[in-house]
Amino acid sequence: MNLPAGRDWLSTLDELAAARERAGLRRELHPRPEEDGLVDLAGNDYLGLSSHPEVVAAAMSALKGYGLGATASRLVRGSTEVHAALEDGLASLLGCEAALVYSSGYLANLGAVRAIASANSMIASDAHNHASLVDGCRLASAGRTGVRTVVYAHADPGSLDAALPATGGVAVTESIFSVHGDLAPLETLHVVTRRHGAVLLVDDAHGVGVVGPAGAGGVAAAGLAGEPDVVTTATLSKGFGGAGGVVAGPRAFIRHLVETSRTFIYDTGLPPSVAAGALAALELIRGEAGEVARSELADRAGAACRRLRDAGLQVREPAGGVLSVGAPGPEEALVWAFTCRVRGVAVGCFRPPSTPDGESRLRLTINVGVRREDFDRALDTIAAVAP
Repeated sequence: MNLPAGRDWLSTLDELAAARERAGLRRELHPRPEEDGLVDLAGNDYLGLSSHPEVVAAAMSALKGYGLGATASRLVRGSTEVHAALEDGLASLLGCEAALVYSSGYLANLGAVRAIASANSMIASDAHNHASLVDGCRLASAGRTGVRTVVYAHADPGSLDAALPATGGVAVTESIFSVHGDLAPLETLHVVTRRHGAVLLVDDAHGVGVVGPAGAGGVAAAGLAGEPDVVTTATLSKGFGGAGGVVAGPRAFIRHLVETSRTFIYDTGLPPSVAAGALAALELIRGEAGEVARSELADRAGAACRRLRDAGLQVREPAGGVLSVGAPGPEEALVWAFTCRVRGVAVGCFRPPSTPDGESRLRLTINVGVRREDFDRALDTIAAVAP
């Protein structure tokens, strides 16, 4: 956005806000108390681990031992034994040589994309990629001669093949896409990237903990874990129920991040208490409790898809815990979500520019921590108040 020269910039911002209001694209915060009584089908706590007793106990123990924050960047004094244990555990879960924890998944993606894209690199980015990957591509190209980004058609290996140069380059995709909830054809995409001598970067944010062997994610489910030309990123705010991000891959690449990634070097480390909670969540994810939770999640996702389709709604087949439910337009989506909230159900309301295809929808997320009877009741409510 360019503000006109010589004008009151705040007045210009007011005009832009009014335009968004007319288009049904106003956004506002809704602070919630500890207990708001809503059935949560909007958050990303897929396995219900954010409040699991073992996770909370681990976080509280680290909070007492280390204090509120990491107190510094990871390279100064912000790395703790908890961070190291978490990184070892994540590398093991994801089947990679090494892993590096960032303070958010967004920063992990910014750092990973920029680090892979060297001079004269081509970045091929899926048309439906998350904003953090899009911004990572932009950051990689900023001020670097020869680095450019091409957007390839969503989940289309043929389009990726045409976009990549004859040799080299980087392909960037999600595993389970954050808005539509569909699964990328990772095996085929990897065949394409390997043929070009390119690197495949996969944001597995909505896959880790939810799919794959022991919850190892979409990359592992596709048989690509540990491949030397594959880098995995993920967040700890979804399947883990916490916060933070991770980049996992070849040890040489992780070393490169430690020494060069600005979003790691110049950022205060993840609070040790959050790292400790995530480590406890990781143990649950790859144990029997995780298997039970993933089975329940898959059952609920399938049931929700059938229930809403039976009500005449447009619902995409879910690959994980994300259900995309079509709405006629942004205003209708906003009213639909508000009505659900009034009736005790929290749902996600996605409108442009958050939707890569320009269409508005409700996004429902499965949380196995929600009682099954409440979950079923919430589906009935969503169907009953649909526009």
